[in-house]
Parts: sequence; structure tokens; C-alpha cells
Amino acid sequence: MTPPVFAHGALRLYLLALLEDGPRHGYELIKALSDRFGGTYSPSPGTVYPRLAKLEEEGLVEAESAGRRSIYRITEAGLRELDARRDELADVEQDISASVRRLADSLRDELRASMRGLRADLAATAEGARQAARSVRVEARTTPKPPPQGASPSSSARPGEQRPEARAFAEPSPGRFSRESQGRLVEAEMLVQSFRDDVRVELRSHAARDAVTEVTLETLRTVLDQARIAVRNSLRG
Repeated sequence: MTPPVFAHGALRLYLLALLEDGPRHGYELIKALSDRFGGTYSPSPGTVYPRLAKLEEEGLVEAESAGRRSIYRITEAGLRELDARRDELADVEQDISASVRRLADSLRDELRASMRGLRADLAATAEGARQAARSVRVEARTTPKPPPQGASPSSSARPGEQRPEARAFAEPSPGRFSRESQGRLVEAEMLVQSFRDDVRVELRSHAARDAVTEVTLETLRTVLDQARIAVRNSLRG
């Protein structure tokens, strides 16, 4: 069983410490907590707002309505309680650091397991692509090219000379699939460009709201490395 992130009463005290730096609304407090944990933990509104309401009831914080949001600020009574519990706050900071390490280890293990599964999926996809490519090449070699229009199937040939249709069967034209191949190349390049654009937009959109974590970066590295290997293997056939 995973130990709780905050011991009893610790979150309440830490919220006071965050408000000591200045007034904030609830979302800003949640984001500050998430940042403190390096993105490994983010408390839910159902965890934070009841504690803020309790602190307000006790006179340790006060709330001011600002449109649809409430701005919370620490009161003089809240500062006095915080000053009286600085030693406890230092212990809370140490507990948070230990929780960050524990959560990071857990996420790292989950990431490794996910990456193993992803590698297996990519390997299976690459093998499927190789099999499909082999089938196309076999079909290209074994399917005779239709004789030119107007040519007679029984056209005579000199002794030792292949008939035209036999030559066409034995030596496929190098440009036979060039148009199809060019079309696939264009489609492949468009897929790569679309992937790049979509991921870039999502990353920038997320970064505008929250930090991009090391877990996200490591996931991206691993996925792209494995995708590159899978594509190279499929190209080699």
C-alpha cells in the first residue's frame, strides 16, 4: 500500500506556508503543490478546498470573492500559528522530499513497464510491415506483366531468344512501381509532419498551463527511438 503523501494535518500547515508568500486562488495553490512535487502528485480540488474552508472558519485565512474565484490570504492569526510551528513545517518539507522520491521511483517503474510493452508492440508492428513488404515484392516478381496491346501471344521468336512476354515476366521494368512508391513516400512524409505538428502543439499547450515533467521527456525519447528503429527495420525488409 502506498503511504499517504501528507501526514494528518500536514497539508493544512503547508497551505498556510504557501499563502505566506502572497494571496492565491485555489487553482494557484493546487498548481504550486504540483510544482513542489515535480508533477508526480497533484492534489484534487476536493482535497484542497475543504481545508481552505476549515482554515477560513478558524480565522487563519480569509477569502475574497474575485468573479467566479475566491482569493485566499493568510491572516495575522495564521502567521502566528505558522511561526509557532516552523519546526513542524521543516518536517513537512522533509516528508515532501521523501514523497517526491518515492513517487518518482514508482512512476519510473511504471514507465519502464510501459516502455517494455511499447517496444513489444512496435516490434510486432515492424514485423507486420516487413511481412507485408515481402508479400508485395513476391507478388511483383510472380505476377506476369500483360503483353502490350496489339501484340500476338504467339509471336515468333528466333531460336534461343525469349518471346516478348517472357522477357517482360523475367525482367520487370524498374519503373513499374515508381508512381505508387512516390505516392507512398509523400504520404509517409505527411504522416511524419502531422505527428510532429500535433505533438508540438500539445506540448506547447500543456507548457502554457503546467510544467513539462522529466517523465514526459523520457517517454518522448523512448517512443521516438523505438519508432525510428521500427521504421528502419521495415525499410530494410
